[in-house]
Amino acid sequence: MQESSPGQPAAQEPATQQSSVLQDQQIKPVIPAAAAKRANASVIGMILALAVSILAFLPVVLMNPAPDSDDFVSKVDVNAVAANAKDVAGFTPATPDTNGSYRSNYARWESGTADGVPTWEVGYLTPAGSFIGLVQTRASNPTWLADLTAKAPVTGTRDVGGHAWELRDSGKGEKNMILNHKGTTVVLSGPASLDEFSTLAAAVVTSMDAATDVTVAPSSSAAQ
Repeated sequence: MQESSPGQPAAQEPATQQSSVLQDQQIKPVIPAAAAKRANASVIGMILALAVSILAFLPVVLMNPAPDSDDFVSKVDVNAVAANAKDVAGFTPATPDTNGSYRSNYARWESGTADGVPTWEVGYLTPAGSFIGLVQTRASNPTWLADLTAKAPVTGTRDVGGHAWELRDSGKGEKNMILNHKGTTVVLSGPASLDEFSTLAAAVVTSMDAATDVTVAPSSSAAQ
């Protein structure tokens, strides 16, 4: 064993031993048993309260299942709205029958206060989940028609229902099929496929041909 001389300082303890001593000397907090019991009781009470709330709300959820997506589609009686609009329209509004495959989400008569062109309008949701709007009038004019079709160029014709429908397509998704028949102009517009357009267009022609009245559009506002 090596002894240090009286004038030589004693060797210092390693830092790790000093740190261990300091940790041993630190005072560790102690939670009284009563306080710990009260804390546990509070947590248990909150859990029980939450469970009771869930159990109380669960029957309400079970008795009110999530609605079918079809419930969000407005139920519109197009025939009834058309019958009410017939007298003021001056023609029999087209009410195409697609055997329920196309669903109507609106039907209305617009007086044309803003642009001077009264119109019969119906919206159709297609089987593929797309949309086609129907607009019919006996007061069409080139300016109105250009605005309605967003100035889309004429790209050809499409034979449907024994008639050549004019096709206007801007190439941006929206398409338009136009027919002048029995004194009125019908415009179908929307992002649906041309096959879906054709199905609805055929039903439109059938509906118009079934009408007994013949409307003569004013020559000054003939559709072009």
